[in-house]
Amino acid sequence: MPVDRISLLRVPLDIVPQEQLPDIIIDLLSSKKGGNIVLLSLWDLLRARGNNEYRSYVLNASLVIPISKSLVGGARFLTGKTPVRYMPFDFVVSVLTILEKREFSAYLLGGKRRILNKTEKNIRQTFPQLRIVGRYVGGFRRQEEAILLQAIRKAAPSLLLVGKGVRGEEKWIARNNAQLNRGFRLWCSDLFDVFAERKKRPSRAIFDYGMEWIGYCFRRPARFFRIFPYLYYKILLVIYRFFIK
Repeated sequence: MPVDRISLLRVPLDIVPQEQLPDIIIDLLSSKKGGNIVLLSLWDLLRARGNNEYRSYVLNASLVIPISKSLVGGARFLTGKTPVRYMPFDFVVSVLTILEKREFSAYLLGGKRRILNKTEKNIRQTFPQLRIVGRYVGGFRRQEEAILLQAIRKAAPSLLLVGKGVRGEEKWIARNNAQLNRGFRLWCSDLFDVFAERKKRPSRAIFDYGMEWIGYCFRRPARFFRIFPYLYYKILLVIYRFFIK
């Protein structure tokens, strides 16, 4: 099933209705394309405009899924199209549900040992038909990387979930693309903490209002200064709408 990909400030964004997600995921896996899935926030979009390595990672992704309400509004303003916004945890649960129905597999990479163990346990209980074919804690040394990559290739997971503790974060995925198998790879920073019940995800009401960032700012007050990149983003939208074709 073809994915409707649009460009927002020269950064790709995919329109993936929830009812089409199962077909899209299975089609990509069946065709052995796999590839990276990017959960794109507003800050990620701005980073993709200023960091060539991260921009390449986003441009070459199989799916670029918006998670910020500002991206949906910006896309509608510039293109007239409305992408579907996903809550990161719910998106991952949807993908795991799709994979479980086909008895596909997953590999867990990142996090501290206790969190990773609890994450694996909870995923096994929630998705009993999903095969967990491997796991590896974050914070691994550089000399361990070759062994880790070989283990992932041999396990050939349908989905590689990458969380905190991996050097370079999502850039680690981009830098090792050629050495990974053809399944999906997905970075989600707080994913394992949520699965391990160490952190709570935002409520649906708060997420729908686009106010989930407030909770993050209280945990890290410096994030309140992101109001300035947000204003810059709004200015860029106006410039692209009226002055750049």
